[in-house]
Amino acid sequence: MAQEEKIDSIGLLDENELAYFVAHANELEHPREMVIDVLRAIQKNHGWVPDEGVELTATILRLEPIEVEEVATFYDKIFRRPVGRYPIHVCDSICCWSNGGQELAEQFKQQLGIEFGQTTEDGLFTLLPSCCLGVCGCAPAVMIHQQHYGPLSREDVGELINRLRREASA
Repeated sequence: MAQEEKIDSIGLLDENELAYFVAHANELEHPREMVIDVLRAIQKNHGWVPDEGVELTATILRLEPIEVEEVATFYDKIFRRPVGRYPIHVCDSICCWSNGGQELAEQFKQQLGIEFGQTTEDGLFTLLPSCCLGVCGCAPAVMIHQQHYGPLSREDVGELINRLRREASA
């Protein structure tokens, strides 16, 4: 990328983030290794990664948009459509499932009134399955905004949801 070329972050990254990613990408032999970092920054600022975010990432890293899209759609923690304020990833690994994960998932569905992949009407919660959260010692577990919760019981679900609702209204 030519030095004089200006990239418009279209409000998905602040100017400091954009400058950091551009400078860092120019230093790397394989800037592709930064795809997740840029996508996560966009998602943190915007809540999810729209098509414009994929295109911005491709421009910053000097990749084709399809190369970024392949990564974005592979990882279940990168959201390519709007999600609730609190995306709840319910671990469905064998370790969590054998320790009550299925019952935990059903409790979340019942308490929130939604199925996996859906968002509550108030826009607060999206319920998502996750193949592994990597916290087997805390099974069964969920993750909300990179924070792990577990081991959780069915009784813990209501308390967690109520705490998050209070946090959202504060």
